[in-house]
Amino acid sequence: MTTRDVLRLREFRLLFAGHGVSVFGNRMVAVALAFAVLELGGSASEVGLVLAASFVPGVASVLVGGVIADRISRQTVMVAADLLRVGSQGAMAALLISGAAEIWMLAVLAGVTGAGTGLFNPAATGLLPEVVPAEGLQPANALRSTAASVSEILGPVTAGLLVAAAGAGYAIAADAATFAISAACLAAMHVAKVSDRQAGAFLSELREGWMAVRARRWVWACILYAAVANVMWGAWTALGPVIADRDLGGAGPWGTVLGAVGIGALLGSIVATRVRPSRPLVFVAFMEALFALPLAFLAAGASVPVLALGAALSGAGLMLGMSVWETTFQREIPPESLSRVASYDWFGSYAVYPIGLAIWGPLAGVIGIHTALWLAFGLFLASLVALLAVPEVRRLSGFPRAQTPVA
Repeated sequence: MTTRDVLRLREFRLLFAGHGVSVFGNRMVAVALAFAVLELGGSASEVGLVLAASFVPGVASVLVGGVIADRISRQTVMVAADLLRVGSQGAMAALLISGAAEIWMLAVLAGVTGAGTGLFNPAATGLLPEVVPAEGLQPANALRSTAASVSEILGPVTAGLLVAAAGAGYAIAADAATFAISAACLAAMHVAKVSDRQAGAFLSELREGWMAVRARRWVWACILYAAVANVMWGAWTALGPVIADRDLGGAGPWGTVLGAVGIGALLGSIVATRVRPSRPLVFVAFMEALFALPLAFLAAGASVPVLALGAALSGAGLMLGMSVWETTFQREIPPESLSRVASYDWFGSYAVYPIGLAIWGPLAGVIGIHTALWLAFGLFLASLVALLAVPEVRRLSGFPRAQTPVA
């Protein structure tokens, strides 16, 4: 199937619209929330604490979301998650606009929003194969990546403009509206009812999902790699602004570099609509090597144009790799456990990210910023070599599940 064929599917169009608007709302949250704290007189530390409050519940709820999504309609879970975020963001906007907000209230409501996102993501991974045939999964995932890339660029910009023009409360109100639009699109879908599955105890079902992960070495190897890579990428996030402030001219040039990531991601997601690798996980690994490039450029003291080029290649590699990974994942995992296995993927990939943010600053203080960045880059590449050393990763073919033995 081509991209055009996939877009002819009514249910996919609704899912695409709902997911795209929801991602756009997620990208608005961080900017609007940070400025909301600042408008209340909060410090930089309080900004960090409130943003952490929005992140941690999402990590905690993602495993719960996987179990629930495999038990009942994934469409229902996604609509409920969007409505939960409408309520939390709407309440936050009302408190800010009325002048009744306090920082602790923002932290609590941000946590509710984060929990909704954690519930939403595993269900979204599982729902796509229910509305798109196997041969259409790659262009469908590439289209979703395109929407995410556009949101990565426009979401923060939109939030910033709204904060500047009307205040953080109105920006968060607009964010709540995006989740309402997403819920309406998803609720309008006509998804065939999946045969009822006998629901067991929550922990038993969670354990079943873990056993499905353990039974496929290529799955847990990729999850482990992603966890290591996210810790290494924390060096870019934590140390990049320090180098930009000291050597590159400050926030303006650094914003240009980060903007190049979004542009590269958009281009990569467009190319992904036509990619059909015969060894998908090997392809993902090579794309991840592109993703690591900015760490080396930053460590080498590259100029802003060179860093921007590396950042663009990184964004392209990230989106190409992600779209092929999700397609492979959706084809190879049995539908009845897809959301639970996806929840372990989400959890393993992102639960460790705060560790990466926390360790690189102190480590750079001991061994130096550039040495720390080279270390992160080297460990990133070492984890890729280890991933490619797994036979199942190298051998898994790009055929639909019916033609491919489970690794």
